[in-house]
Amino acid sequence: MLVVSKIGVTTMVLIIWMSFSSWGFFAHQQINRMAVFILPGELIRFYKSNIQFLTEHAVDADKRRYSDTAEAPKHFIDADRYGINPFDSIPQKWADAEMKFSADLLKENGIVPWQIERTYYSLVKAFKERDSLRILRLSADLGHYVSDAHVPLHTTENYNGQLSGQTGIHGFWESRLPELFSEEYDFITGPARYLSDPLKEAWKIVKSSHSLVDSTLMIQASLNKSMASDLKFSFSERDNQVDRNYSHEYASAYHTRLNGMVENQMRASILMTGSYWYSAWVDAGQPKLRNFPEKKITEEEKLLTERAEKLFNLGRIIGRKEK
Repeated sequence: MLVVSKIGVTTMVLIIWMSFSSWGFFAHQQINRMAVFILPGELIRFYKSNIQFLTEHAVDADKRRYSDTAEAPKHFIDADRYGINPFDSIPQKWADAEMKFSADLLKENGIVPWQIERTYYSLVKAFKERDSLRILRLSADLGHYVSDAHVPLHTTENYNGQLSGQTGIHGFWESRLPELFSEEYDFITGPARYLSDPLKEAWKIVKSSHSLVDSTLMIQASLNKSMASDLKFSFSERDNQVDRNYSHEYASAYHTRLNGMVENQMRASILMTGSYWYSAWVDAGQPKLRNFPEKKITEEEKLLTERAEKLFNLGRIIGRKEK
């Protein structure tokens, strides 16, 4: 079993995290954790033995956004920047898309479906090599990218409502709502299934999420017109600091009008995360997941991790802010 030390997080960092991270600190960890329990046989034994690592490291990809300039585009795709019918315009395979649009443009508009594929095949390789540490790290990252693809606002140029006078909706939808209401959600999804075409599945996820963008924005816009503005926010004091957040009354009204959307997307994230993990193991030949060769973290990996943690604690995100 891999034993990993726990890193403390200050209250200030938690506040920053909830504003900037995709799906939020809480939801990403919940998704990775719940995905463990839909795995079969030998796979669940290995993943369950390392469930704490998978849960804690579900947010590593977001932490890298504070230190790695190449990280941010891996979390989204602004599909609507490719026209009215974007999924008819964007070639699914990276080589074809690069030939049509250029790598720079693709990265500018976000590359999450291709990042899912890349991380998937890296995980297959780690399974084949029986590298337990890389299996866990890549599994945590893959769960993160798969979950991000399920967030409607990760598939649009208007990712934070900044183009429609709804700035702040990003963190509201994917952080505030799960924190307030996920205890009511039913996370029973059924068992993980084998995915014969990981890239095709990634595009299905993105297309489905994108179909929810208009509802996500229009429902809140309608609510803003019908609900008094003084009921929209609440204030609380913590550590001699006054925090403003969307009120429970306003959040409840929006959550109700969304009619299960957030719950459905979290459930789908859990099912697909577990399915990608399972499929990678199958594609690797279903290797035995015990008696691994000893692997130690290299000095370079240790320094990179420490640097990422330090920059994350400073709270200066690289790339666009989802606040």
